[in-house]
Amino acid sequence: MLVQLNRHTGHRDCTVTATELPLNPAELPAGRGPAPVVAVLGRPGRVAGLSRYLPTGWSVRPATGLDDVRPGELVLLAGGTVPGVSAARRVLPSRARIVALVDDAAPAEVVAGVLGAGADACVRGGRPAILAGHLVACRRRQLAERWARLDTQERR
Repeated sequence: MLVQLNRHTGHRDCTVTATELPLNPAELPAGRGPAPVVAVLGRPGRVAGLSRYLPTGWSVRPATGLDDVRPGELVLLAGGTVPGVSAARRVLPSRARIVALVDDAAPAEVVAGVLGAGADACVRGGRPAILAGHLVACRRRQLAERWARLDTQERR
């Protein structure tokens, strides 16, 4: 079974997203809504090179503050802290996706605190490929929830 899962047929680009799963943003046809944007708050040097690992069409932009985050953007807190995530969760809409990037050596208490404060994901270190994978997963959950809300509205 593992051989079947790992076997590649033909030429396929290896991206950080899972393949053949529903709502894979990397495989959605172009022109279906705006391309995802990652708004980076904090130290931009921590996420240098991130855009190379994101799916085609995605963009990364520095945000000057929480009031600069636009609806639908994924929020990346580079150098995330518990107070920073708490402030972001208070100011941003509840549907906003927040990913906190903490230091490699951050203790488990910091990771648990950041997640408890409302971050959707917490990533230790700054490896761009791993960070991109978490951002894509957050976007996939965001789209799945949007479709679920539409489905619920149709049933009424």
